[in-house]
Amino acid sequence: MRLAIEQARLGDQTPGAGEVGCVIVKDDEVYAAGHNEAHLRNDPTAHAEIVTLGKLGEKLKSIDFSCFTLYVTLQPRSMCAAACVWGKIGRIVYGATRHDVHSMYFDAKHLNADQLIADAYKENIELVGGVLARECAEFYYKPADQPPPEEEENH
Repeated sequence: MRLAIEQARLGDQTPGAGEVGCVIVKDDEVYAAGHNEAHLRNDPTAHAEIVTLGKLGEKLKSIDFSCFTLYVTLQPRSMCAAACVWGKIGRIVYGATRHDVHSMYFDAKHLNADQLIADAYKENIELVGGVLARECAEFYYKPADQPPPEEEENH
């Protein structure tokens, strides 16, 4: 998770990038790393998990990542959770949860992608949340904060 935090820091410091960091690991070796690049690429799908899954796919020339663990600094939302399902990620470990950060970071309809994975894909994907949550949450607005309206993309 500390490597995902480093990716979040890199994204936070990169103009046009974002503060969600992700690494994908197998047998203690990092195979791919990335951060949110949606604004950088003008691509609404370029979230940290999807960017990193894409890098892994290019490296492996495959879309089956069943032996890999994905570490991400923020609880995955529906699009990224679905990408992990389609990529057959074996394990997802995330830091900050929806209770640790402002609601603007999650789907407007309050979907709980982690609950969907835990319920529908529990035989396929191990899910671990809240790892280094406090350190991960430092990149995001807190639940009681009032972010500027122009930054609230999901509302």
